Amino acid sequence: MANKCDNKSVGMLVWRDEKLLLIERKKKPFGFAPPAGHLDGDNSFEQAAKRELKEEVGLDANKIELIIEGRKENPCRREGGTWHYWKIYKIEANGEVKRSEDETKQANFFTKDDLLSLALKTEQYINGRITQEDWEKSPGLEIVWYEWLKKLQII
Repeated sequence: MANKCDNKSVGMLVWRDEKLLLIERKKKPFGFAPPAGHLDGDNSFEQAAKRELKEEVGLDANKIELIIEGRKENPCRREGGTWHYWKIYKIEANGEVKRSEDETKQANFFTKDDLLSLALKTEQYINGRITQEDWEKSPGLEIVWYEWLKKLQII
């Protein structure tokens, strides 16, 4: 199942002290992003959101609120993964952040200023001012998340 894309993704916005939890992806697509993932056979988007949050950053969701949804043209590593129907949730979670060693380089809470700096780097990458090699070493926001965070007026 993991090789074929189900074209359904969830993203989880976890805020603490006005800072947003982001991971830096270890695998393509490179970039910083909130915890996110595919449905992968879960019965609901909400169930997938809770599972992915636990897998990627070790947190348990206590409250989950849908804040936006829609289709985005965004690639993933899986076959047929050129677009996804997203549901993005605001999550209240407990526990200590413990990142997935397999999927992430880091997981931290970022201020609005940090998010704006990452967004600027993404804009430079989109406009061809940062090479792919440099992007992979030190990325900005994953492009699909740059789009979502702009739409949500977070950046």
